[in-house]
Amino acid sequence: MLLPELRKQVSDLHQELPKHNLIVWTMGNVSARDPETGLVVIKPSGIKYPDLTPENMVVVDLEGKVVEGQYSPSSDTASHCYIYRQRPDLNGVVHTHSRYATAFAAVGRSIPCIITGMADEFGDDIPCGGFALIGGEEIGKIVIDMLKTTKSPAVLLQSHGVFTVGKNAEAAVKAAVMAEDSAATIWTALQLGEPLTLSRENIDKLHYRYTHIYGQRY
Repeated sequence: MLLPELRKQVSDLHQELPKHNLIVWTMGNVSARDPETGLVVIKPSGIKYPDLTPENMVVVDLEGKVVEGQYSPSSDTASHCYIYRQRPDLNGVVHTHSRYATAFAAVGRSIPCIITGMADEFGDDIPCGGFALIGGEEIGKIVIDMLKTTKSPAVLLQSHGVFTVGKNAEAAVKAAVMAEDSAATIWTALQLGEPLTLSRENIDKLHYRYTHIYGQRY
């Protein structure tokens, strides 16, 4: 079996999505690229999350062609692969329809960076791109275009949901969790009134502290 460790990692990370209420039923997907081979491990299409295992993950090449796996890969495979081809620094991509973040996407609205936790994690607004149908590379093209406009590893797709990226699949999953947490808090704030804002200077300071000072340094 190809890439057994990466298959297990991707299978395990899928369980973080329902755990954090980011998906329902079979929606959403996680993928990871193996830096050495360039091969991508991704969720099989339409398989329920409790039934996901390392063995039923699908391995594809960077063009989305199945290299190993008994199931068809996710319907978002072409977009995941497009992102990887355009950004060799990224080795993890996640897609969800998480409720609050997708509510912003439904009205074509970016999630504003107005709380310190979001400044820490994203360093910017989470932008909302345009609409594209599922199944081809079009969504991936929008994601890449939006990533050029923001520090954020998360972007919204109009009327669709959330895509997040990372140096590995775990980082992309973390970004998906934090994007939904930020969206929920900011949506709630909007119900209470006009939210206060953070200056660009303070956002940059918070993001630098979080990415360069916070946590353990080995």
